[in-house]
Amino acid sequence: MTEKFDYDVLYIGAGHGTFDGAMPLAAKGYKVAVVEADKIGGTCPNWGCNAKIALDLPAQLLETQKRLRNIVKGDLSIDWTQNMLNKHKVIDSIPNAIEGGLNAFGIDVIKGYGKLTNGHTVDVDGKSYTADKIVIATGLRPHRLDVPGKEMAHDSKDFLNIDELPVHISIIGAGYIAMEFASIANAAGSEVTVIMHGDRALRGFNGEYVEAVVNDLKEKGVTFVENAEVQEFHEEKCKTTIELSGNRQVFTDYILDATGRIPNVENIGLDEVGVKYDKKNGIEVNDHLQTSVDSIYASGDVAATGQPRLTPTAMFESQYLTSLFTGENKDGIDFPAIPSVVFTSPRIAQVGVSVEEAKNSDDYTIEEHDMTADWYRSITNEEIAKRAYIFDKEHHLVGATEVSNEADSVIDSILPAVALKLDKAQINKIVHLFPTIGSDAWQHL
Repeated sequence: MTEKFDYDVLYIGAGHGTFDGAMPLAAKGYKVAVVEADKIGGTCPNWGCNAKIALDLPAQLLETQKRLRNIVKGDLSIDWTQNMLNKHKVIDSIPNAIEGGLNAFGIDVIKGYGKLTNGHTVDVDGKSYTADKIVIATGLRPHRLDVPGKEMAHDSKDFLNIDELPVHISIIGAGYIAMEFASIANAAGSEVTVIMHGDRALRGFNGEYVEAVVNDLKEKGVTFVENAEVQEFHEEKCKTTIELSGNRQVFTDYILDATGRIPNVENIGLDEVGVKYDKKNGIEVNDHLQTSVDSIYASGDVAATGQPRLTPTAMFESQYLTSLFTGENKDGIDFPAIPSVVFTSPRIAQVGVSVEEAKNSDDYTIEEHDMTADWYRSITNEEIAKRAYIFDKEHHLVGATEVSNEADSVIDSILPAVALKLDKAQINKIVHLFPTIGSDAWQHL
């Protein structure tokens, strides 16, 4: 460590944009500190992916039982209280576990709110800490509608900790969080209304597959209100009332504001130090994740890289910075194909070139498959199972998307073919376990 600084690298934020790189960096002998004002681990383990999946797994069990209803008898239902208790059991210990890992590598965990005061200094509740390099990994937070009565709405963090499921839930938005939570709440027995600003959900995914998911939710009793502008929340007749454009009203017991997520760029000293940023897109970075101030970098969801704002992206960026700081890598970051999934029932997953991109270019061909008659799908009675493969002119798989209850496993399975651009001969050298959903996916390549 350079003697003029307290640390070699100091991270602001303790999520995946930090700890996946901070621990191996410290293991190589670098002096590292992590500043965190909230729970160690950030959004994903505490209020995001891990917590969501813990609540969703019983819903998937119900889906399986419904598909096999003539074989597996009985009416199953979700005990929400027990479901939430189980979520706490598997989630609540994560912050301490991650902090223990940081400590084990000799990383100083500084509790408090970090704010830049210059290119090498962070103030934490009145005490200054210096570092040769600083990494901002402050992530995103829920966007909140600015309408009269906005204090009556809840965000995703609230929903993931709700002890008693309301009779009726209104979800505002039609992105990842809205659709996933609508699926979970519906499976658990709530009446659900999804209020959409436009007329299409999940805009980043194949429209045909999105429509299949929306129609499935409608058949399960979820109501969708399209082209609705929220104007006000208030109480009326012992019900929470949502006033919408067109003189429409929705009466509900619980409002979930799922209108998106925004970067945490305020009040961390960016303006004072001269770090360029955009309130919508986050902190500007170059191909080395370096900000407009040479000694300051950004990682994870707060970095405006143009990549999907997902946990795997944050992990990759954090690990890249470790290789950069140690001198093992001097090149700019080379992002791989990063998959994404919406954990609805059924799921939608995708990676690489999208169907929409492929349709608008002569460089690609699309192969579409209806897998409902495939042997593996027939034994599970899947009624919705479609896949699209996108190939380049040399017939390398460059993209794929699927809607099915197994979509996440399928896209994860074929990911190496996309990431490594395997040719036909290489693909034929790979022998899969059989019968598995993975072998089913690869046989079409």
